[in-house]
Amino acid sequence: MARRRYLPCLLQPVTSLERSVLQRDHYDTICVIDGSGADLARASPSLASLFTEQRSFDAGFESELSCFRCTDLDCRIVYSPVGELNDFDDVRRFAEAAQAALGRAIKAGAKQPLLVLPNSVGRFGDAALVALLGALHKLYVPLQLREDVPEKSHRFRSLGVYHPDAGQVKGLLRTVETLENGRFVARDIGGGDPERMAPPRVAEYVLQAFANGPIKATVIEDPHVFEREYPLFQAVNRAAGTVKRHQGRIIFLEYKPPNTARKTVVLVGKGVTYDTGGADIKAGGVMAGMSRDKCGAAAVAGFMKVVEQQQPSDVHVIGVLCMVRNSVGEECYVSDEMITSRAGVRIRVGNTDAEGRMAMADALCQMKERVVNERLPDPHLFTIATLTGHAVLAVGSNAIVMDNGPAREAGHGLRLQQEAEKIGDPFEVSILRKEDFDFHKGKCYGEDVLQANNLPSSRTPRGHQGPAAFLMLSTGLDKCGLKSAYPIKYSHLDIAGSAGDVPDTPTGSPILALARTHLQ
Repeated sequence: MARRRYLPCLLQPVTSLERSVLQRDHYDTICVIDGSGADLARASPSLASLFTEQRSFDAGFESELSCFRCTDLDCRIVYSPVGELNDFDDVRRFAEAAQAALGRAIKAGAKQPLLVLPNSVGRFGDAALVALLGALHKLYVPLQLREDVPEKSHRFRSLGVYHPDAGQVKGLLRTVETLENGRFVARDIGGGDPERMAPPRVAEYVLQAFANGPIKATVIEDPHVFEREYPLFQAVNRAAGTVKRHQGRIIFLEYKPPNTARKTVVLVGKGVTYDTGGADIKAGGVMAGMSRDKCGAAAVAGFMKVVEQQQPSDVHVIGVLCMVRNSVGEECYVSDEMITSRAGVRIRVGNTDAEGRMAMADALCQMKERVVNERLPDPHLFTIATLTGHAVLAVGSNAIVMDNGPAREAGHGLRLQQEAEKIGDPFEVSILRKEDFDFHKGKCYGEDVLQANNLPSSRTPRGHQGPAAFLMLSTGLDKCGLKSAYPIKYSHLDIAGSAGDVPDTPTGSPILALARTHLQ
């Protein structure tokens, strides 16, 4: 049975910009990204001549978006220049140019656009790839609009793609489709509203998305199992658990390669479908947009979709989606509660709005146990979460990676940053310090770990590093360092800035960076 493709439109390779080809395939709009890199003289002499003419009387032609008619080709042209790039620009300029081009084509009334990609040269070796991914990001239609208004399910049914090097097109489209399948799934889950993507419905979506493929999916929904094996998760789930449609789910996705695995990648994602703050309620109008607090788990699902498409021969991959709603009500957990984690660590709750770390910790501990008990090869554990406002203040719209000792020793953070830069999914590297662990150590007799203080992370020194320390202390990963009997690499990824806020389309970050770093 053929598996469903998760793409905003079909991608059609185009080998010529001749008028006869354009008319045969009904292309009415040509979108050109970076005229100097598109090699227009070879692609279409008439188009190259028109560009020369445009430059001669429009001094802003190479810096502003423009739309004009090409009589020789009998179609409209949308030109989206990247402009002059300096030392601080990065490859995202090409994605932004492609998004602008498609947006202008839509406004112009395009029915069948063709995207002319630039050559990938110099330090922007993936410019064509990133530009096409940017175009598809622009063309994404939200899940609920597709479901509720089927006639609006696509901006375009297909998108023509021309590249100056015809030999690259087939491989380029294959790579883009693999990555975009994952980002599409992540956008669907991350962008769904609190009801459409409540935990039970996320589970339904995921089971359907991974049916008939190499990914094994398992869903836990029994509250008794949560109480026994995931007590920190269940604390967050208590209030929402009283409403059937909001009850929590923990979803496991696993890919086992056909050959002996050389490494194991384990991703645990925060899937808070709506964050009211709980008893420490988000007041003052800051609750809006909290349906995006599940983008970490959404990214895990999206990454697993990439794995499904790529099917690496020797990489074992496990994804865990911790789906829970942080509701407020008579059953909600409150500050001062003392809860013992799966790892046997006594934790005092300091702030119910620090629910993300609670939702992930026990599943992370379980993955640590499995890595140790099964001696999985070269394991690397991750948590991925829209965790702190502090991360946004610190690095803006970029993601942050924080490595433990073994991961840092392996040079992981810098390698992730380098690969992420190439593909337009940027990361900043943040270092965990002793202060982060001291902050979360128990403050009174009978308490091992303090979950959080009662201030927002944005008003807490080292507010994005501390949660990573908590996740290590509450799971026993702090005992898996460089000098331990069984060192385990662990990295915490805070994507609060990079995931995409309402009303913007979810980005799918950090799928591109992780795929480039860990699946090649």
